[in-house]
Amino acid sequence: MSVSPMAYEAQFFGFTPQTCMLRIYLAFQDYLLEMMAVVEGVVLKKLEASPGGRVSRLDVRKSTEKFLRFMKEHFDQLFGKMEEVLLQLVLSIPPHVLLPEDRVQRQYPYSREQFQALQDEASHLQQRCRAEAAAGQALRAELQEQKAVQAELERILQWFEGLENTCREHGTSNVRESFTFLTQNSKKLQDVLKEVKEKSKKIKRGDE
Repeated sequence: MSVSPMAYEAQFFGFTPQTCMLRIYLAFQDYLLEMMAVVEGVVLKKLEASPGGRVSRLDVRKSTEKFLRFMKEHFDQLFGKMEEVLLQLVLSIPPHVLLPEDRVQRQYPYSREQFQALQDEASHLQQRCRAEAAAGQALRAELQEQKAVQAELERILQWFEGLENTCREHGTSNVRESFTFLTQNSKKLQDVLKEVKEKSKKIKRGDE
């Protein structure tokens, strides 16, 4: 049987032409065996109907096998010719014929080098898309961080505005002066607290 791959025909038919021919060959073989079994059965019945004959069942089996070999040899020769004709004229696609899904190749022909260049360009574009997607994600994360910082700054500004309003209410219009005033008062409070603690210790010692 033919060993040519015939891949294009397999793409069109959905099976390889060699597989088709093999199945036809096996079907013929099975039919030949069944036919010989039927012929042998008919001959044996004829022998049983005419007792006293010189032909035995063993002779019939030998004759059947010999005839089967003869038929098989001639069948193989005929099948080889039939296979050649079918593979060349029936189950083959001419070189100038394109399948519908391959007609685009005729419309847009590309050499191997051009196809490789297209693949390289597609790969490069995919890498750029991934890089841009990663950069976009990083920008979104930075934007979220900036929003959080902006919210914190607005909170601090509100706190300063509240502090400034408080200072105005107490007669101090300058925030720096207010901080100086608060610092001085804090120092005085610390001194008073320290003095109170020392007096408390002295009182405890006097009581002891």
